[in-house]
Amino acid sequence: MAYSLFPSSRSRRNGALQNLEASIEDQIETLREEIAELTHVLGKTSRRQGEKLRSQASASYEDILGRSEDLLNELQQRYLRSAGEMRKTVRRHPLATIGAAAAFGVLVAMLARR
Repeated sequence: MAYSLFPSSRSRRNGALQNLEASIEDQIETLREEIAELTHVLGKTSRRQGEKLRSQASASYEDILGRSEDLLNELQQRYLRSAGEMRKTVRRHPLATIGAAAAFGVLVAMLARR
């Protein structure tokens, strides 16, 4: 076997491949670190956004609940007023009330026959 002072092309290729592998491994490790940090940042951001949306939804719910209670109270008051007016009308005009009820009964009976 002959030994030379100059390295062979094969040893140069192996060295270049090893350098390339090391470079790729370093890049992969860097990417893993960046992905881990990005995941951490996204987790924080999504948590904050979730809390923000939850508080907005809660405030909207409370607002809607308050308005619906006010509307319900108003409807109850109107119902009570209407019932009172109906009683007064029936007391003032009892014959007209009986006639209207009879006419309504006849109308329902005619529609039921068809």
